[in-house]
Amino acid sequence: MAKRRKKGPSYTPKAEDRHWHGKRQAARAAKNAARTGTRTIGPRSARPAEPVGTGRPAGARRAGGAEAPELVIGRNPVVEALRAGVPGTALYVMSDTDERIREAVTLAGDRNVPLLQAGKGELDRMTDGAVHQGIALQVRPYRYAHPDDLLERGTPPLIVACDGITDPRNLGAVVRSAAAFGAHGVVVPERRAAGVTAGTWKASAGTLATVPVAQTTNLARQLKSYQQAGCFVAGLDARGDLTVADLELATGPFVLVVGSEGKGLGRLVAETCDLLAGIPMPGHAESLNAGVATGIALYEIARRRMG
Repeated sequence: MAKRRKKGPSYTPKAEDRHWHGKRQAARAAKNAARTGTRTIGPRSARPAEPVGTGRPAGARRAGGAEAPELVIGRNPVVEALRAGVPGTALYVMSDTDERIREAVTLAGDRNVPLLQAGKGELDRMTDGAVHQGIALQVRPYRYAHPDDLLERGTPPLIVACDGITDPRNLGAVVRSAAAFGAHGVVVPERRAAGVTAGTWKASAGTLATVPVAQTTNLARQLKSYQQAGCFVAGLDARGDLTVADLELATGPFVLVVGSEGKGLGRLVAETCDLLAGIPMPGHAESLNAGVATGIALYEIARRRMG
């Protein structure tokens, strides 16, 4: 058994045990925040654990609180994000010796994304010690629209509401379908639901630049507000008595509510809808991905609205 080392003349305390350690860590964090716009909150051991199941895609990390910029890290995720038109505010690289990093630098230059040199220590602090492969793309926080503003974007308005969709990539697919078939916006709950991340931008294929996403504190209450504004609200659900091809009132102000692939619509949301409509599936699949189901339903709605 190794002997326990006693304190004495030759004892050297650890850095974190010294009286100046906390002040130095705070000064480093403040300096990094002032230079990069990315907030850090001290050593990794002092940071709160990140909750499991946040829906954040692989290769993307949040660099601080809810209002802090998001970081896409790793060679392939950064290149894919830049190709998809994810709105980057800065590209941090250690060196451009790798072919994928050189491609990312070229794409960033084409999109006027500032290129910044960063050392390994700095990238380690920015990414909380994650495997960044010497590159990180900073993405600005998404500015959500107000749910009521979506009513003014088209005549008659067509809005897609998402209930219980927790995967940002599914949300991106819903936004892409909304853009393809003329919807004027997408509404998501603030809590227990996916928000707009770099993964959402990639899955939307850049259509988030034209289709706004709004957040609401209570989806059922917001649907009632849309009904009071003259909108007909239909939920996409296999329990529906009608099919999406039978939505005759879709030619007027209309809200399509889409649930998650596993649980579908929540009870309160389903009860708030004016009716439920399903998608006939003669095959063997029990359900469809939210983005696919939204695309099919919006196609039928767009076909009616075009006459």
